[in-house]
Amino acid sequence: MELAGLEIVSAYVPVLISLVIVGLLFHIFSSATQSDEPPGPRPLPLLGNLLMMEFSQPDRTYAQLAQKYGPVFTFHMGPKKMVVIVGHRAVREALVDYSEEFGERDVLTTVKESNLEYGIIFANGEKWREMRRFALTNLRDFGMGKKACEDKIREESSHLVHLLKSFRGEPFDTNGIVNASVSNIICSMVFGKRFEYDDPEFKAMVYRACRSVQLSGTRSVQLYQVFPSIGRWISKARAEIRNNGLANRSLHTQKIDQSKKTLDPHMSRGFIDSFLIKQQQLQAAGGDVGEFHSQNLLAAVGNMFVAGTETTSSTLRWILLYMAKYPHIQDQVREEIMRVIGAREVQCQDRKDLPYTDAVIHETQRLGNIVPLNLPHRTSRDVTFRGYFIKKGTPVIPVLASVLYDESEWEKPHEFHPAHFLDKEGKFKKRDAFMPFSAGRRACVGESLARMELFLFFVTLMQNFRFTAPAGVTEEELDLGAQIGTTRCPKPHKLCAVSIL
Repeated sequence: MELAGLEIVSAYVPVLISLVIVGLLFHIFSSATQSDEPPGPRPLPLLGNLLMMEFSQPDRTYAQLAQKYGPVFTFHMGPKKMVVIVGHRAVREALVDYSEEFGERDVLTTVKESNLEYGIIFANGEKWREMRRFALTNLRDFGMGKKACEDKIREESSHLVHLLKSFRGEPFDTNGIVNASVSNIICSMVFGKRFEYDDPEFKAMVYRACRSVQLSGTRSVQLYQVFPSIGRWISKARAEIRNNGLANRSLHTQKIDQSKKTLDPHMSRGFIDSFLIKQQQLQAAGGDVGEFHSQNLLAAVGNMFVAGTETTSSTLRWILLYMAKYPHIQDQVREEIMRVIGAREVQCQDRKDLPYTDAVIHETQRLGNIVPLNLPHRTSRDVTFRGYFIKKGTPVIPVLASVLYDESEWEKPHEFHPAHFLDKEGKFKKRDAFMPFSAGRRACVGESLARMELFLFFVTLMQNFRFTAPAGVTEEELDLGAQIGTTRCPKPHKLCAVSIL
């Protein structure tokens, strides 16, 4: 038995030696930095600069390195060489002034293996342009930025208010409730219907999406992205992400099949219907469907569902937590709302008359810092940026956290300070360094929808409730710590919604 074991080990020795040699050769060639490339810390063989990385807060690692190497520097994530861009001016210049050069999406290992290089978020080239254009057009057709969408959000807000009142001021977990309420907005636009909060299929779909976003930021998954050959053996989170994705894609496929059976070419109920109608039109014309094939549809549905659920719900959870943490700010918000609009239904046009409320929402987006690193970009061609040469195909990380916390732009970058968005007369003022939705050609497609949701949900909740810490917990004890994934959301917590009407 021992002899057989030795034979097995011996058989693997040449393979291991070969892997080490190949890895070292790859390191030598990939880590070689030309004199005109961005500077950066010296990488170790295979590991690169991984030992420097604070995996729970990578944006902090990059901010510290920027102090030594400047706002544009090279970082080796294992054997993978990438360029990191830090600070408001450098990030804006890259994403806006060099939007074409930095406009591709770097495709991660988990994306490749899940066959997600379709749709909107992770696609590139003509495939991406066609899908983004179609998604944006249809979101607008279904009310994004219009009164029709206001009506959807107000209706959903009333469902949320009804649910919160049922708790009678007792502590509740903001996570599932807020996630479901926000998710119903994008569901109504994609699937053509909202779901009941206690619908088990809907609850599972929302949970899996949000859970995968959080798991994707764990150390094991980040290592798997770099070392897929060994990462699959050490990352249980990677398996959970994969299973969550398969389960949700199966549900989305069912929804698409149901839409096909009841499709009316003259009346679109949502994004899926519009896509299928476009597909039928192309087929009827006798031509190729082009980018309007089933893989793009399934990926786009998944992209819109996740993006329309997780980021906005996390922001809304942050704002409720901040209100409980800082009751004097909550009082100022409510005083302004009641003075200007009272108890009537809020409308988007009220925003201009609620500058303090608007400032609180913006400050939540800034300090909440929902997407600290942005999604990874990639250079579409060779480019010289700020005097440094960056090769075509280089992964690029524009650190959005470094913009939202830029000490040269914000008076109190690490404090909740709504005055950041108010002028001396108390009127709302825009800030160039406010970039929670990214910028340039890869900016969030649903930005205007998210802005509407945050405003209408927040004002409605402030009209109906006072949010407080649970009994026995002081405001000082409320934890503002974050749970880090691809997004930055509040740690699990409970609040009380005390009815004021």
